[in-house]
Amino acid sequence: MVLDNIWVFIAGCLVFFMQAGFALVEAGLTRAKNVVNIFAKNMADAIIGILAFFCTGYALAFGGGNDFFGDTGFFLNGLGDLNEMGGSGVINLSHGTFFFFQAVFAATAVTICSGAMAERTKFVSYLIFGAIMCAVIYPVVVHFTWGGGLIAQINIGDAVYSDFAGSGVVHMTGGIAAAVGAFLVGARKGKFAADGTPRAIPGHNIPFAILGVFILWLGWFGFNPGSELAADNLVTGIALNTMLAAAAGGLATTAVVWLKDGKPDVAFIGNGVLAGLVAITGPCGAVTPVMSIVIGAIGGVIVVFAVAFFDKVKIDDPVGAISVHGVVGAWGVLSIGLFARYDDAFLGREDAGLFYGGGFEQLAVQAIMILIILAWVGVMSFLVFGALKATIGLRVSEEEEIEGLDVPEHGMAGYSSDITYA
Repeated sequence: MVLDNIWVFIAGCLVFFMQAGFALVEAGLTRAKNVVNIFAKNMADAIIGILAFFCTGYALAFGGGNDFFGDTGFFLNGLGDLNEMGGSGVINLSHGTFFFFQAVFAATAVTICSGAMAERTKFVSYLIFGAIMCAVIYPVVVHFTWGGGLIAQINIGDAVYSDFAGSGVVHMTGGIAAAVGAFLVGARKGKFAADGTPRAIPGHNIPFAILGVFILWLGWFGFNPGSELAADNLVTGIALNTMLAAAAGGLATTAVVWLKDGKPDVAFIGNGVLAGLVAITGPCGAVTPVMSIVIGAIGGVIVVFAVAFFDKVKIDDPVGAISVHGVVGAWGVLSIGLFARYDDAFLGREDAGLFYGGGFEQLAVQAIMILIILAWVGVMSFLVFGALKATIGLRVSEEEEIEGLDVPEHGMAGYSSDITYA
C-alpha cells in the first residue's frame, strides 16, 4: 500500500514538472516580447488550477453524485483521514495521494489553452477562464469518465469506454477549449495576409522549445505509467509504449515535413514527438509495443495536416496546441477501438479492438465519448469565453499587442538590458 502511494506521488511530481515543459515550448515558439506573459500564464495554471480543483473540482469529479457531477468532498471536507491508505476507494491510494495526482492533471488540461491563445489574450481573462476550467469544465469530463458518470455508463454490447491516462479526458478537453478560445480571441495581427494566406511568425528561441519537449517527454513517464495508480508489473510496459509512440511520432513528422517542405523543421518535429505522446496516452495500457509505434506514427502524420488545416480556416494557434492535443487526442481515443489487445481495467475484456476481432462496438463507444466531450467542453468554453469577450474583453489593445504583452501586462521585459547606477 505504501509503495503504491509513493509511486503515484512521484508520478504526480513528474506530471507537475510538465508545467515547465509547456512553458518552455510555448515561450520558445512565440516572440521575445511575450515571454514573461507566457511564463506567467503557465505559473497561473498551476497556482489557480490546483486551488480551483481543491475547492470544487475534486468533488465534482469524484464525489459520488449522479451521472453528470459529484456532490461531496468540496474543499476535501467530509472525506475522513486524507492520509488513510486506501481511503480514496481507488486501489490502495489515500485521498491525499489521489488528489495530488488528479490536481496536476487538471493543471495540464488548462495549460493547453495558453499556447493556442498566446500573444494577444488579456491576462486577467485567461486567469478567469483557467479557474472555471479547473473548477467546473474539466472536472465534469472526469466525472463522466473516471468518476463513473455518463460516459462510463454507456455500453454497446460488451464494449465500454476506455481512456487510460486521458487522450480524451485531458488532452482533447484542453484542445477543444483552446480551439474555442483561439477562434473567439482572433488571429494575431499580421498572421494572415489580405488574401487570407497564412504568414510565418517565427518563435524566438527554438532551443527553449526543444528543451521543453524533452521535459514533457520525461513528464509523460509519470503521466501514463502513473495512471496505473499502483506500483505493479504493468507500469514498465506502459512506459515502454509511451517511449516508443513518442519516438514514432517524431520520426513520422520528420518524414512528412521533410518530404513536404524540403527541410526537417525541428520545431515541427518536437510537436511530432508530443503528438505521439498524446496519441498513446489513452491506449497505453491496452496495446502492444508494435501498435504503440503505429499509433504514435499516425499521430505524427495527423499533426502536420491538422496544423495546415487550422491555418487554412484562419484559426491562429502559435504553438500548434489545438492540433497536438485536440485533434491527436481524438485520434488516441479512437485508436483504442482499432488496436486494443489487452484489458486495461476499463475495457473488461481482451481483444476489444477491431483489428483483433472485437468488431465495431468498441470503436462506436469511443466515438460517442468524443462527441460528448466535444459538446460539453465546446459549449461551456464558448459560453465562458463569450461572456468574457462581451464584458471585460478577451484581447489586448492593438498597441499592446504590437509592443508585446510583457511590459503592458506585467510591467517587465523578459530580456532587459543591464542597468548600471553611478
